[in-house]
Amino acid sequence: MNLKTQLQNDNIRVPDNFFTNINKYKEHLFKWNKIHNLTGARDEVTLNEFIYDALYPVNFLPKVKSLMDIGTGAGFPGMILALALPDTEVTLVEPLTKRASFLQFIKADLNLENVTVVKKRVEEMEPKIFELITSRAVTDTKMLLELSKAFRDENSKLLFYKGERVFDEVLEIQNHKIIERENRHYLLLGENI
Repeated sequence: MNLKTQLQNDNIRVPDNFFTNINKYKEHLFKWNKIHNLTGARDEVTLNEFIYDALYPVNFLPKVKSLMDIGTGAGFPGMILALALPDTEVTLVEPLTKRASFLQFIKADLNLENVTVVKKRVEEMEPKIFELITSRAVTDTKMLLELSKAFRDENSKLLFYKGERVFDEVLEIQNHKIIERENRHYLLLGENI
């Protein structure tokens, strides 16, 4: 099943220009990946799964004006969410030069005015409050909560893309919700979730 059909089947709404942009993104990623090894997604099927995985929460996320993605890597989930949520200011935090350069290139090539790329470790950034903080495959939940402390307030939500160990990671955490999909567990934290 192709990405467009899968998103339509699951009623995940994306902007009209999403598929044009995502195809350009994929084309660039395959080219850059040959030289810079940005991601393990080396074929269309795997890359589509990564993209779908990043987009799935669009179904249950509240609308937000600002989003920070910690450790964006080649763009998952932050860049993909930025393409799907053009009205959200998305800050992509990525310390590795080659990945940050790729994200900056995509931002310029696709003329993404809602994207800011920060080439730093999150703990080196100036404190600023975001409505939503996301992260995928960076570190455990406890550490992510620590790293995100200066960037959230009592109204902020957190969305961490996790595997099956998530259940062990949330034993001492209040006010969370886990949305399960195949091998992915989306951990949503924050008030009134």
